[in-house]
Amino acid sequence: MAKKKKPRKKKIFQSFNKKRLKKAILNVFYEDPQKTFNYKQLAAFLGVKDPATRKLINVALEELTENENLEQVQRGKFKLKSRGGYICGKVELQRQGFANIISEEVNQPVLVSQRNLNHAMEGDKVRVYLYARRKKHQLEGEVSEILERAKSVFVGTIERSRNFAFLIPVGKVGFDIFIPTEKLNGAKDGQKAIAKITEWPSKAKSPFGEIIEVLGNAGENETEMHAILAEFDLPLHFPENVLKAAEKIPLEIPEEEIRNRRDMRDVTTFTVDPHDAKDFDDALSLKKVSEDVWEVGIHIADVSYYVRPNTILDDEAYNRATSVYLVDRVVPMLPEKLSNGVCSLRPNEDKLCYSAVFHLNSEADVLKQWFGRTVIHSNRRFTYEEAQEIIETGEGDLKDDVLMLDSLAKKLRDQRFKYGSLAFDRIEVKFEIDETGKPLSIYFKESKDSNKMIEEFMLLANKKVAEYIGKVKDSRQEKTFVYRIHDKPDPEKLENFNHFIKKFGYGIQTTSSKLISKTMNNLMNEVKGKSEQNVIETLAIRSMAKAEYSTRNIGHYGLGFEFYSHFTSPIRRYPDVMVHRLLDRYLEGGRSANAQKYEDMCKHSSEMEGRAASAERSSIKYKQVEFMKDKIGEILPGVISGVTDWGIYVELENKCEGMVPIRELDDDFYIFDEKNYCLVGKHSKRTYQLGEEVKVEIIRANLERKQLDFKLVVE
Repeated sequence: MAKKKKPRKKKIFQSFNKKRLKKAILNVFYEDPQKTFNYKQLAAFLGVKDPATRKLINVALEELTENENLEQVQRGKFKLKSRGGYICGKVELQRQGFANIISEEVNQPVLVSQRNLNHAMEGDKVRVYLYARRKKHQLEGEVSEILERAKSVFVGTIERSRNFAFLIPVGKVGFDIFIPTEKLNGAKDGQKAIAKITEWPSKAKSPFGEIIEVLGNAGENETEMHAILAEFDLPLHFPENVLKAAEKIPLEIPEEEIRNRRDMRDVTTFTVDPHDAKDFDDALSLKKVSEDVWEVGIHIADVSYYVRPNTILDDEAYNRATSVYLVDRVVPMLPEKLSNGVCSLRPNEDKLCYSAVFHLNSEADVLKQWFGRTVIHSNRRFTYEEAQEIIETGEGDLKDDVLMLDSLAKKLRDQRFKYGSLAFDRIEVKFEIDETGKPLSIYFKESKDSNKMIEEFMLLANKKVAEYIGKVKDSRQEKTFVYRIHDKPDPEKLENFNHFIKKFGYGIQTTSSKLISKTMNNLMNEVKGKSEQNVIETLAIRSMAKAEYSTRNIGHYGLGFEFYSHFTSPIRRYPDVMVHRLLDRYLEGGRSANAQKYEDMCKHSSEMEGRAASAERSSIKYKQVEFMKDKIGEILPGVISGVTDWGIYVELENKCEGMVPIRELDDDFYIFDEKNYCLVGKHSKRTYQLGEEVKVEIIRANLERKQLDFKLVVE
């Protein structure tokens, strides 16, 4: 008698974020490669019952189809796309020379040895042939095809010989570029330059290239800042035709345009920005409507009026996607004529805005809202320090307006935290630098009430604009929009984080999103001012997903908002320009925009934002190393801020971070315990634990690598 086949057990998960859900869905398809599933079947199989996660399944299916993991065989029905023994993924080069290929198609990185990379480089999208498993826990393979190059242009230092030269690239590259003498373009030995790869013969160890721009002498501030921009493929200059187009835009506002807008020039309006800011892209206005009702206007520079689609100004803004903030400069998204002039909400000038106007009661409840184009006249430009002084002393220009807005902002903030917003107040590292770019001192910038007042009203505008478009009763009424999304944290990372903080006597509850937020906020308050504060805050942020732009709304976990967008900074962020255009289209009764076109634009914007953030971090790191280079031999206290299998990172009190290479720990053989964030001596059982206080001697400051090397001082 044939045995009765046991039914498969449904796999019940406690919690899903988008990344984990996509892997779980792919696992379902892998078990039945020929079977089709719709989202309801997948929800049932995975034990998903809550509406938010069911909706997330649809988003995951769209993305898996877009990435060619699945194919839609009928409307709403999906099947695994046959690939044989191949997967597609991105290359992550490792220090040891091999690479990990990160792919959604498998549950772990695929190891590819250096000889099997076949000229694949960091960040490339590749097709990989998987070997039959030879190791129990490791997938291995070789690159069979490079689908998309991450970059073909590299920045580095020239090393000249008599008849040829090499460009030694910065960053995770894994090769040098051979430059024939006739292709040096005037570059001299030791200079920083940008090279373009021209060919890479199959049997050649290094690619061939040519110098396309000489940046200058290594070690000079201008050279190094330009090198950082070039390393992340960020622009150094505006093309001449873009600058000419910007110059043609008049400062004067046509009377006809003013007549077509809501005129708010008679309402008290002001800006609050950093003391060195020149691009004022937001302003606040306040007017008393009745005894308990206030009209608050959030006025945003109307960049979309001046930068029209399908123009060279728009193409350049889209390509840049964001302004870049290095330690000593801003590389703007828009030419200076626009960013600091025409669009900037300068005091005592009429300016065109896109505005969100709310009626709030004294408890900061929104009673009424309006979105549209306005003309304003800013009465006063405050620095954050000036506004803070008014908040603290109750005295100064427009004190009644500033104090009322501060009071409403605090109530909005309380509401936000009550409904699950996370409170990460990170300290910004700033430098005092001289005219040559040399760092003279390091100081820290903390967010005070004046910063939080502006932040709160910007959050309100961003949230309400997103709700206005996205919050519909019938899914057939949904319109394409640009959302700022933030996925839930990975449950495994969160559990590891919780396990770690228990060593310090802390803990968070992970049974629901609301409890995670509430207990995480309590934790942030508890660690304030303690030696472990920075380590715990850093690890908490690492356990979170990264925010990004998408037309597929999944909410913003960190803020606790179901709908959120970016509306308030179009001078420095292109997605905000997209939001203004879409909002205008829908306010005029227009049809839904092309979803795929806007999704592609969102992906580009997210990628450029990531590059800009990397460049900013790199410039900070460079200045930290430059600041510390004349302190070689000094012994300073610090905290272990990172633990890896190649060494431990230590952060000093001035936030400069350096590394103690594992080879310097010569008293034992140390093993990396990834789960517990520590190194453990094999024989002595001595541990070096994340968050532990230590003393270090500064032994090297390598500006080329932006790296400080430390030696542990054992007392």
